[in-house]
Amino acid sequence: MNTNKLKDITNKYNELTVKISDPTVIADNKVWTKLVKEHSSLEPVVVCYAKLNTAKSDFEAAKEMLTSEKDVEMLEMAQEEFNDKKALIETLEGELKILLLPVDPMDEKDVVVEIRAGTGGDEAALFGAALVRMYKMWASANGFRVEDIDLNETELGGVKEAVFSISGSGAYARLKFESGVHRVQRVPDTETQGRIHTSAATVAVLAEAEDVHVEILEKDLKIDTYRAGGAGGQHVNKTESAVRITHMPTGIVVQCQDERSQMKNRDKAMRVLKTKLFDKMQEDAKAVMSSERKAQVGSGDRSERIRTYNFPQGRVTDHRIGMTLYSIDAFMNGDIGTMTEALRIADQQAKLNSEN
Repeated sequence: MNTNKLKDITNKYNELTVKISDPTVIADNKVWTKLVKEHSSLEPVVVCYAKLNTAKSDFEAAKEMLTSEKDVEMLEMAQEEFNDKKALIETLEGELKILLLPVDPMDEKDVVVEIRAGTGGDEAALFGAALVRMYKMWASANGFRVEDIDLNETELGGVKEAVFSISGSGAYARLKFESGVHRVQRVPDTETQGRIHTSAATVAVLAEAEDVHVEILEKDLKIDTYRAGGAGGQHVNKTESAVRITHMPTGIVVQCQDERSQMKNRDKAMRVLKTKLFDKMQEDAKAVMSSERKAQVGSGDRSERIRTYNFPQGRVTDHRIGMTLYSIDAFMNGDIGTMTEALRIADQQAKLNSEN
């Protein structure tokens, strides 16, 4: 445990406590907001460190009593106090280690979610639609805002591709381990022999880059407009409101047809393009820092098969942490919190192990 670092954090926290109460600082809302945010981020560490110091002081007092006390009843109380404080110190030190881990700067960001049907034809598209519904139900239940960006449906109600944003504090932290290949095993409605089919869909969760500088030159863009169409050739409207943008240097293509206004669709598409370019920058940096990937759950590769949804057996298994939940109906209705929290904890443990 780095005591000097903890003391420095405590001193910084105390300095910020004084500053955010200063009327001249409060008058500058931008500066005050920034300082309050920093103050809040340090508070859990400071509180935990204070509890640890109190527990250590109580532990030493109990230890001293065990060596000096003669009364049997008092000795029993001292021993109980000694054991309790020893256990508490271990717990608090573990919590502090986690609190001192480097924070992912992306964690608080909104996300753009892309879901694409993989192998399996119509069944894969239907599974893709089920995943879209699952994440949207999770978002609604947890107070996040969902905004559709693009949707390519099949005649059977499946989804070839869906792009939507989920907005709210900590969206990326909660969903960042959902990227990868999701496999489903079930008997399709069209299957007359009762055979189990296996299909897949890919999920990509990207931290939205609205407040990050990503240079996009107009000359690098190829912008096409077209009529927004739905399943079976039905048109959302009769004007060319849908927008497709190709970023020529990288080959990244984004599109949006959710809005009736071409301008609104263009704005949304540019949001996604900026996010994808930012994500590419992040992925390129991670590829160089291969050691960073070892301290993550899985490889971080979006082509990695991460989870299997087995409907006949009613189970969902995450292959990265070996966790199986026998509650597939609730899971598909958005109750994914147990799994996402287990992934977050596993990632923390992996990072702790990499530091030891």
